[in-house]
Amino acid sequence: MRLPRFTALLAVAALALTGCGSNEPDNAPGADASAGQAGEGWPRTVEHAMGKTEVPAKPKRVVALDASFVDATLIMDTPVVGFTEYRTIDGSLPDYLGDDRTKFAPEAQSVGTLAEPNLEKIQALKPDLIVSAKVRHEKLYDQLSKIAPTVMSETTGPTWKDNIRMEAKALGQEALAEQELAQYEAAAKTVGAAINAKAKNPTISVVRFLDGPTRLYQKASFSGIVFADAGLARPKSQDVDDFALEISPERIKDADADAIFVTVYADDEGKGEKTKAQFKANPLWTPLAPKVHEVSDITWMTAVGLQGAWVILTDLAKAFDVPAPVKPAS
Repeated sequence: MRLPRFTALLAVAALALTGCGSNEPDNAPGADASAGQAGEGWPRTVEHAMGKTEVPAKPKRVVALDASFVDATLIMDTPVVGFTEYRTIDGSLPDYLGDDRTKFAPEAQSVGTLAEPNLEKIQALKPDLIVSAKVRHEKLYDQLSKIAPTVMSETTGPTWKDNIRMEAKALGQEALAEQELAQYEAAAKTVGAAINAKAKNPTISVVRFLDGPTRLYQKASFSGIVFADAGLARPKSQDVDDFALEISPERIKDADADAIFVTVYADDEGKGEKTKAQFKANPLWTPLAPKVHEVSDITWMTAVGLQGAWVILTDLAKAFDVPAPVKPAS
């Protein structure tokens, strides 16, 4: 799926505010790292999951060790020079990041896998900020901090909005981050209201076929938060303040809802696809099949950021045949 970053004439008037005040024209790849220091709060100290980190100047070369932070860095108009490979992110940045890849990450390089980042590759890129999550790279924090100022969120997933705000403090892009979040939340409400009006408050289910137990995603998941922002209802099995529920084929009925969005994890052995085929062949799946909408696993499950959230809103709008969300131009 290729979805360029949403741009259009439609704007959310109430959100114009001060948004782009932090978007300096020197925020392009290769810009002078010393620019923007005077009078803009540099150096600054950022509190995060691993303690406090001093960022001496406005970052211009970021290594993002989790896909969600690649998204966050780009939406805050800051260059990404390094990223990790994870599942279908293998050697290049994913399509859902759209035009931001060429604008702010034209020379971004892989620095290894999410599980095993290569410290030598990271150092060779000469970053001025490294960003990740404690749950991902706590053991590497001291080594990473010797390469460049490093900040880490506690985790990813349900904290994705707070993670954007944390990185915004390190980038000096707090106003832009709030603008981006507000624009998305306004669009979510608009899409959700249109769906609820047209389909009379439908319930939304999310099913993911994996190389292990099949999951139903609940309210404390990435997609669950997007649904909550849109004001969309969940079936009983997923209307829970938790991450996910694992189900066996005997519990297929737990996946039922007015609309069922299905993703398949693209594992190397194709086990996710095999599990999906087994469920589809089960007679219990037959009454659910007409309600199914197949969507991208990488955007609904892996992205965990604003650009992925915009894709989810677009998929929802398409499924219910309501106007697609349009992101205001920056």
